[in-house]
Amino acid sequence: MTDKSEEIIRVEGVSFAYDGVEALVDISLSVLRGDFLAVIGPNGSGKTTLLKIMVGLLRPQRGRVWLFQQPLETFNQWHRIGYIQQKATNFDPIFPISVAEVIAASLNSVRRPPSGRRAPVRKKILEALQTVGLEKEAGKSMNSLSGGQQQRVLIARALATEPEILLLDEPTTGVDYPSQQNFYDLLGKLNQQQHLTIVLVTHDYGIVNRHVNRVACLNQKLFYHGDHSEFCQSDRFRELLQGGHHLISHRH
Repeated sequence: MTDKSEEIIRVEGVSFAYDGVEALVDISLSVLRGDFLAVIGPNGSGKTTLLKIMVGLLRPQRGRVWLFQQPLETFNQWHRIGYIQQKATNFDPIFPISVAEVIAASLNSVRRPPSGRRAPVRKKILEALQTVGLEKEAGKSMNSLSGGQQQRVLIARALATEPEILLLDEPTTGVDYPSQQNFYDLLGKLNQQQHLTIVLVTHDYGIVNRHVNRVACLNQKLFYHGDHSEFCQSDRFRELLQGGHHLISHRH
């Protein structure tokens, strides 16, 4: 049985600055196996910087990070982590890459330790697309898909490498409201049914919060990190409402 208390990511005392301007100040938090963590805060609050530090794209200037109980400095099992960056759906319109090719590129780029017979790439592509409900779109150009469908392909690309945790940075920017709902419902399903651990940087508070179980509220410093239900009763939650963010609790 999986130990639900297993710590997948630990951030301890992390600070980071760009050209002397502080982006993160003394951040400490953890992500446990099975969490669906929403990282929220105003623009420029350091959310993207924190996510990049978690996936090794940036190194903290102070503090330390552990991934699967291993120091970030020596961690090399990157196939265990899926990452969807901000504005990842900005594909070159004159480069007609297909849905299947997007996923195949991910499979070919990830180095995995030898572990017996590996499933053929084509099979992995179709399995990943089936998970997101796009198996019939495998041969289509990415540019022919809607924004919501493109986001699902990016999820499929990440899932094809069989990660244990998925980190997403503002994944529904520019996507219409119904597609946002469908996208977050998919993430909720992956978290609940496939036990995929998820860390999500988002402004879509009202849409996503019925799926999350943990919240990190950030503005350079960490103002809240804990249970979603407790957050909805906190002073920080009321401050967000007063600021016009409309974080409405409708978990069910």
